[in-house]
Amino acid sequence: MLSYLLQRLGLALVTCVFISALTFVIIRLPPGDFVDAYIANLVASGSSVSQDQAAAMRVEYGLDQPVVVQYARWMGRVLQGDFGVSMVWRRPVNEVIGDRLWLTMVVSLAALFLTWAIALPIGIYSAVRQYSIGDYVFTTLGFIGLAVPNFLLALILMYLGFRYLGLSVGGLFSPEFVQAEWSWARVWDLMKHLPLPAAVLALAGTAQLIRIMRANLLDELRRPYVVTARAKGLSERYVVLKYPVRAALNPFASSIAYLFPYLVSGSIVVSLVLGLPTVGPLLLQALVAQDMFLAGAIVLLLGVMTVIGTLVSDLLLMWIDPRIRLEGRS
Repeated sequence: MLSYLLQRLGLALVTCVFISALTFVIIRLPPGDFVDAYIANLVASGSSVSQDQAAAMRVEYGLDQPVVVQYARWMGRVLQGDFGVSMVWRRPVNEVIGDRLWLTMVVSLAALFLTWAIALPIGIYSAVRQYSIGDYVFTTLGFIGLAVPNFLLALILMYLGFRYLGLSVGGLFSPEFVQAEWSWARVWDLMKHLPLPAAVLALAGTAQLIRIMRANLLDELRRPYVVTARAKGLSERYVVLKYPVRAALNPFASSIAYLFPYLVSGSIVVSLVLGLPTVGPLLLQALVAQDMFLAGAIVLLLGVMTVIGTLVSDLLLMWIDPRIRLEGRS
């Protein structure tokens, strides 16, 4: 187990190095740079920038240096916890991301726990009560959940809330708490606004995991060890929950690999529709403006979270499924 963990940690570090290089290359792929995008915006608004001013801006942000030098300087700062200064916001990237990162994680964690709390019992019920009325109902709802885009559901809920309840559905805070300092009143206001975006984000994931859990558990219930356990006279609840459900939980553990970056980014489209102050819209804005320091920090964070999620997922799979541990020893 220790040897496996060390191997995975070494592979994770190497992967993070490649992710950082690939992130920098991707950010540099669009033609031009931040100064070109900045000048284009000024020209569109009727202003102009001289060549000397443009050159001075490139020197200020280090854009006049070779790409290798820019990458080395950027990574040197990142290793010290300094992600640079956002070119658009003219503030340190750590401050720009700031509360947005924590708010994104709160919303995404709420959606994640809601997804698991709904999908796990429904998936077990649908498998144990296969072809029952409840199974057909949940299967139909699952297909609807997979078919309806999250942003469309957000638009429908916003319309219904405004049309019939007179509520302005959207955001994570009431107007008086948007710019307020953190306090128990602001936390309580966040808790009141949290269920709607969490439910919208959880819809598609819930429907998908219900189908996966149902299919895996049905496969496990037909295994010989389950038939043997029933033949020994064990209770049906014990037979189902002891091993088949545990084996069918593998998809839940595997999903952590992509859920970790989801905790950082959230859903960009849903965040834009609901006006959520999360990292997703900030990443979109940084990419459009070619703000390499801000976009690079967010994309690098997403890549590192993917690596961490994969590592955690592998360890959970070894703990949940004894077959994986036995394969590792052979």
